[in-house]
Amino acid sequence: MSSVEEIIGLMDEVLEDSSVPKNIRKAVGDAKQRLQSEDDLVVKVSSAIYSIESITEDVNMPPHARMQIWSIISELEAMKE
Repeated sequence: MSSVEEIIGLMDEVLEDSSVPKNIRKAVGDAKQRLQSEDDLVVKVSSAIYSIESITEDVNMPPHARMQIWSIISELEAMKE
């Protein structure tokens, strides 16, 4: 299981990738901000997942970024349990 810091590191990789469209980077950035909030862990993780899930089916997302996004979501899901 990953820590919040490790997941934020994965998010940073997506945020720094210029081949990822802006709307996708924005959703990942929003999720990162939610993870860094002072809320309860379950609340932070749930809201981060909600932010990212909205862009998972974006047709403009490069395949490598899609894999990174799904990896982030699965790590976040594991944290909820």
